[in-house]
Parts: sequence; C-alpha cells; structure tokens
Amino acid sequence: MSARGGSPAHRLAGPGDPAAGLAELEREVISCRRCPRLVAWREEVARVKRAAFSSDQYWGRPLPGFGDPSASVLVLGLAPAAHGGNRTGRVFTGDRSGEWLFGALWRAGFANQPQSLSRDDGLQLNGCYVTAAVRCAPPANRPLPAERDNCLPYLVRELSLLSSVRVIVCLGGFAWDAALRLLRELGAAAPRPRPKFGHNAAVQIDRYTLLGCYHPSQQNTFTGRLTESMMDQVFARAKQLTSVGAT
Repeated sequence: MSARGGSPAHRLAGPGDPAAGLAELEREVISCRRCPRLVAWREEVARVKRAAFSSDQYWGRPLPGFGDPSASVLVLGLAPAAHGGNRTGRVFTGDRSGEWLFGALWRAGFANQPQSLSRDDGLQLNGCYVTAAVRCAPPANRPLPAERDNCLPYLVRELSLLSSVRVIVCLGGFAWDAALRLLRELGAAAPRPRPKFGHNAAVQIDRYTLLGCYHPSQQNTFTGRLTESMMDQVFARAKQLTSVGAT
C-alpha cells in the first residue's frame, strides 16, 4: 500500500466521517499479515503466554489505534508490548507503560479514568487518540526497518482521518522518527536540520506540533529518567497548544 499520490493538500484533508473511516482501517489492521517475522512472534507469544497470564486468551493480532475520532492530540508509541497490548487487544493496555500513559492522560483531562486494563474496562478518551508506529509486538521490542515501513501507510491513513489533530506527542525517539516520516508522506516540508528528539522537545511542521516525551518504559520510569511530573508537563503543554477544555 502506498501512502503517496494526489496533492499534499488532498492528502492532508480529512474525510467527513472519521469514525467510519477509522472502523474500516481497524478491520484492515487487525487482519494484516505483511511481516512474517512479526506474525510468527506475536502468535508464538499468544500461544506460549507468560505464567502470570496463563489463563488469559491472548489477542495475538495487530493493534489499531483507539480514542476520540475528533481528537486534537495524537499520542504515538513504538509498538504493542508482547504481554500488554498483544495480550489485551488494545495498545498500551495491561502493562506498566500503559499505567503511566493513561495516568498522565487522566490527570490532563484526556481520559475518564487513570487505568487501562482490558478492552472492556470502560476507558474513554476525550480529545486524544493513541496509536503506535508498528502494529505488532516485535521481538526484543525492536522492529526492523522494513516492518516499520510496512506499517507507515496505516499511520498515514489514520492521521488523514483524524483531521482535527494538531499536536503529536511522540513517546520515544522511534516514535519521533516515525512522526517525521509520517508528515513527509503527507506532503509536509521536511525541516532542516532534522529536528532532534528530546524530552519536551517541540517542532512545528505544517499545521502540526511534534512534542517529544521519553517513553514510559520500565527502563525509564524505574531509573527516574522519566517521572510523573515530567510526563504531566508534556501533556499540559499539548493541552495548552490545542486549547482542549478551554472555555
């Protein structure tokens, strides 16, 4: 699937019914089998399982994004966790990274609750949409460049459908690079020099603001490289930029 074609203005324009388009995209993502290595890994993990989740029925398929079709903030992660999203069927759900992310979104007013445990836990997002650059759990959490590129058209379609998005919060350097590729595919002029990722880094590209945030991985949160207050600052800034909740 190519993300190219048409004028930049056409590619940046969203459709009239984003919810219907996102539902169609979700069906396509869930059925995707483009990357043999990722297919084999996600299905093996779902079959073998982790002992703590031995009684769970793992999702074991690619993950679509989820959230508010009218979102002004897009949260972009790396990929589903093997025993998180790959188990529960929703990105950033059922693992420690999700606890940090949705806790921050709740404190910022983007989520109705601070936890994300399962697909049917009642979580709702307001003004925010969460997705990942790669839709399958990769071995060692390291997608190959070809796997990243295979997923890019899904991300391009997703952002095109989410026509109200103005801020993209990038969780980690991989997501930052994916966002730059995404906007280039949508026809936005690439800034020079190439913007460097950093926590709370910001760059304006076309109508979008990219915000960098350290990924809420255990490696970052356990060591104190990322704290709750640091994450809250990023989402407070995102909210300010989009005037979410302003009267």
